[in-house]
Amino acid sequence: MSCELHEECGVVAVYHLATDEPSPLCPGQGPSEVSRLLPRMLLDLQNRGQLSAGLTTYNPERQKLLTTYKDVGVVSEALCLNRPEKYARLMEELAGRAAIGHVRYADCGKDDPSYAHPFERPHIKKNKWFSFAFNGALTNYDELKSKLLATDENTHFARDCDSEILTHYLCAALKDSERDLLKICQKSTASIDGGYTIVFLNALGEMFVARDPHGLKPLCYAFDGKLFAAASESVALFNLGFSPEQIKDVPPGYVAIVTKDGFELKEFAPSPRTAHCFFEWIYCANAASVIDGKSVYLARKRLGEELARRETVELDENSIVVPVPETSKAAADGMAYALGIPCLEGLMRNRYTGRTFIEGGETRRRKAETKYTPLPQILEGKRVFLVDDSIVRSTTMRVLIERIYEVGRAKEIHVRVACPPVVAPCFYGIDMSTYSELFAIKFLAKHYGFAPDGRGDDPTSFWKVTPEIEAEMAADIGCDSLHFLPPSASSRAIGIPSLNLCEACANHEYPTEWGCKLMEQARQRYLEKIGK
Repeated sequence: MSCELHEECGVVAVYHLATDEPSPLCPGQGPSEVSRLLPRMLLDLQNRGQLSAGLTTYNPERQKLLTTYKDVGVVSEALCLNRPEKYARLMEELAGRAAIGHVRYADCGKDDPSYAHPFERPHIKKNKWFSFAFNGALTNYDELKSKLLATDENTHFARDCDSEILTHYLCAALKDSERDLLKICQKSTASIDGGYTIVFLNALGEMFVARDPHGLKPLCYAFDGKLFAAASESVALFNLGFSPEQIKDVPPGYVAIVTKDGFELKEFAPSPRTAHCFFEWIYCANAASVIDGKSVYLARKRLGEELARRETVELDENSIVVPVPETSKAAADGMAYALGIPCLEGLMRNRYTGRTFIEGGETRRRKAETKYTPLPQILEGKRVFLVDDSIVRSTTMRVLIERIYEVGRAKEIHVRVACPPVVAPCFYGIDMSTYSELFAIKFLAKHYGFAPDGRGDDPTSFWKVTPEIEAEMAADIGCDSLHFLPPSASSRAIGIPSLNLCEACANHEYPTEWGCKLMEQARQRYLEKIGK
């Protein structure tokens, strides 16, 4: 749901090798300015972050071998796309044959440009002068920070963010490994627990892009023999002109190492278990992307078909399906087609409010009221099946139901959610990190309990959303009925077995050691909050 949930970031990279002929995908200025491809790539990843954008470029003909530019705002704001003269100057100043880029969403340092990526670390030695960008979360951040502070009293952190930890480990790895990029990647990530992707570029014109050993975060690459490109999502590569056959996923625990002479894919860490984040297909990713070989659009369409198979409400000529824009559209289409009823856009989203229209101090409720306009011409007198991809906090859904009744004058509203209930926090980069903010918790805890019993049995292991619980939820948010999909539906729709997905926010099964530890800490904080 657009007002409630955010993926942390997106990363991109491009590199034109030293070849006699340029790649046909080069910009008109030639291989020495492939950095001009990055703004388009970042625009394709805008769904992954809207707080800041930036890039670092490498140019061996420039005295400042690495040049970084970053600012707060969406891509068009941060990179001045709407100011042609300034944008042209910026692209000329940043021209390079290799580049990395980033879009960011995070709760810390929202409007501080110093938190924007990439992070550049200058050095007089070219192999130690580097820049990197990061997507994801280090679940053992507190432990790593404490160890670093305890090791050396001169250690100081200017920001509370994962990137400072990673900067330290990259510097330490460079000290030990000098020019071996594989070893640098191995050593800098050896102590890290979590889900992440990293793009790295140094002043020798050497690059690596790496994906965590569980594959929690998506990362793909393409290579046409001359131009190498990588991105968090395939849509950014497809829109550059790479064919679907050229676009491949970086396997979990692998790093792509790129120099002017070529690129190679190497394993930097064993993959104990693949655990792709299932929320990428449900909500986070661009619908045009293909992640780990599975179409995001088709997965969402199949989720809608699953909703249709479970529908129990009687249909008539006044029944319509209405998606919550934008990520629910495919599921709504799939549901409506399977049921044989219209899918209509009864909610219009204002795409032009911009990030500054509602400042951070305003509530999610006010943001939802601003973003969505119900259409009485579509909704009046209708039995509305309102399809959303997820309900996390329920703030937005409550506003929508209220406005569809009051402004849209709908007869009935039946909420259908194209995923299981979110019953646990995410510690891998999606901003839902506490139990108390989750809508479904109070209903499940009421029926099953939350704290382990005297034998140590964990009630969350057998939580199940029953029709009775869904009826209570529906009454709480003010709709006529509410249905979620069962956990098994997600893996079927995506086409990947549950064993190879991370569905921790729906089943409490965290794929990493520190994910489990943070869950127990979050559980204890919640029990203390509710006085148990």
